[in-house]
Amino acid sequence: INQLAIAWTTNAPLTIEKVEVDPPKAGEVRIKIISSGICDTNKHILEGKDKVPFPAIWGHEGAGTVESIGEGVTRDKVLMFPLPECRECISISLTFFHPICFHWYNGTSRFTCRGRKIYHLYGTSTFTEYTVVHEIAVGKIDDDAPMDTVCILSCEVPTGFGAVFNIAKVRMFTPGSTCVVFGLGGIGSAVVMACKASGASRIIGVDIKEEKFPRARTLGVTDCLNPQKLKKPVQEVVVEMTGKGADFAFEAIGLIDTMVATLESCHPSYGVGVIIGLAPTNSQLIFDPMLLLSGRTLKGGALGNYKTRSCIPKMVTDYLQKKINLDPLITHTLPFESINKAFELFPFFSCLLLFSS
Repeated sequence: INQLAIAWTTNAPLTIEKVEVDPPKAGEVRIKIISSGICDTNKHILEGKDKVPFPAIWGHEGAGTVESIGEGVTRDKVLMFPLPECRECISISLTFFHPICFHWYNGTSRFTCRGRKIYHLYGTSTFTEYTVVHEIAVGKIDDDAPMDTVCILSCEVPTGFGAVFNIAKVRMFTPGSTCVVFGLGGIGSAVVMACKASGASRIIGVDIKEEKFPRARTLGVTDCLNPQKLKKPVQEVVVEMTGKGADFAFEAIGLIDTMVATLESCHPSYGVGVIIGLAPTNSQLIFDPMLLLSGRTLKGGALGNYKTRSCIPKMVTDYLQKKINLDPLITHTLPFESINKAFELFPFFSCLLLFSS
């Protein structure tokens, strides 16, 4: 018997339930969850913007310990990943930075409640005391990793860091570049930290929630813009502030309008725009092709284009060695039973859930 939070439908609070969890099959792992982050993707699903099977157990940023294993699996302290790494398919084997594995598990179910099968989210599900996942979606981490913190390395941090280091490649540009970040939530904040670490001299943060601005400035944002208080479109303001446009622009919200604004904020000759926000299901991105013909580049990526099992556990080691700092990215820590309160706080702050040990 396992306590978890179930989403039965959209636009409704999650309910705390006690359910049965299947034992792991061959190649699977049953994990006791210690902590889980809340990613903006979960809020998009709650609002009905992104379509997934219901009823479901959400959460895809999880840290835990292996409770039991199926045949052929050995793991200990682990992170769970919404994108697996099989180390076999051509997508994974061709390049170092490419996370889209063809063995992407979604729509599976190892939970039963009220006589119904309950779906996983992205093959993980971390809003639960115990979950069952395939071993290719699990990465072993250092034994001394603080489990109340490192769960955000499952998605938030690599998505933000990788957008800067792997996709935009800000480090390869002349130091002193100008960056603009649309969305100052958890992922956007990670983007800001990476831009600062890459030597950006100016980082413009864009968000409609000004409560985020003080923390954003402490992370490295030099200028804060609220589009709702501007007399002209925010991309026009960015172009005026930077002369011709930003060297790099990042979209960490998941809206079509801000994706177009991201591209239009870039320098026309060499600016690079990166989309990392998850747009609503079946969205269409429409923009003037002249934006690209002049020299701009538009890119996208998932999980920062890191190979999850190969790369992300090394980030845990970097955190332990104080090469990166995750602490500013967590503003609130709540008990699992307060998950709906966490969703209320989430638009303004970055929340993390802790399960009873």
